[in-house]
Amino acid sequence: MKRILWIVLGLALMGGAYGVYLYNKPHKNMTNAAVDQKITAQELYEAFNNDEAASNARYLDKTIAVSGQVKEVTQTPEGGTKITLEAGDFGVSCELDPLSKHTRTTFQAGENVSFKGICAGYNLDVQLARCVEIK
Repeated sequence: MKRILWIVLGLALMGGAYGVYLYNKPHKNMTNAAVDQKITAQELYEAFNNDEAASNARYLDKTIAVSGQVKEVTQTPEGGTKITLEAGDFGVSCELDPLSKHTRTTFQAGENVSFKGICAGYNLDVQLARCVEIK
């Protein structure tokens, strides 16, 4: 019985240490991150709109470079900037990375831009998180 207690205690300590490691793990530097896929906003939106399951398998949690025309720019409740790229009825929503320095955070509707970010899925708009502008 005592041996089982020591084994359980050891496993709990190892699990706790792993949790601390994950909590303190540094975030991926999006400015230098390698791009897994390059695509236009229109193509990305159509892929998710036509087959969400296949698109999730292909794009979800991957670093995507997307280019398109700015539809609108809004501020998030946390004070960040979200740029929606034109792609039909809805679009591709790119939220600027709060952990990166940006050369600019103001964009004009109709302007052509390119961003890279982590694909977070589809909810009317295709969502890209931690975006940085690429030139």
